[in-house]
Amino acid sequence: MAEENGAAQQVRMSVLAQFVRDLSFENMVAQKGVTSAEVSPDVQVAVSLDARKRSAEHQYDVISKYRVTSKNKATGDTLFLCEVDYGGVFHVEGVPEDQLHPFLLIECPRLMFPFVRRIISDITRDGGFPALNIDTVDFLALYRQELARRAQAQQAPAAQPN
Repeated sequence: MAEENGAAQQVRMSVLAQFVRDLSFENMVAQKGVTSAEVSPDVQVAVSLDARKRSAEHQYDVISKYRVTSKNKATGDTLFLCEVDYGGVFHVEGVPEDQLHPFLLIECPRLMFPFVRRIISDITRDGGFPALNIDTVDFLALYRQELARRAQAQQAPAAQPN
């Protein structure tokens, strides 16, 4: 109705809280020792996202999960494993219902990312490795990949004969 009058509803978002929900760091080198004198790390970063409505009006929990694995390219041995679940509580108003899901899973994690990057950098440094500054995550591409994966998963059961 506001759009009919020529005035689009203003999008308002505020971060009410940010927090580490879960954090794990395993230094395999210290636990097992390095079997090779030459270490050439291969770092893999996996990201998953989740968002939920809170009981308060216009409030949402957004959780981003990062799993960072470093392996020695030469031997395949794991050097370290870092897992961080980082959450935020957001107050969001003015986003149309059909755009709320992508907004929560793209814009909110984008705001939290610099904080997660810093945590991962600090924990790898404090864990005995060079500080790791992970590359910027393209949350829009991640969202699109998840939509494609879900669409493919829904088509797969329909394609199989009974």
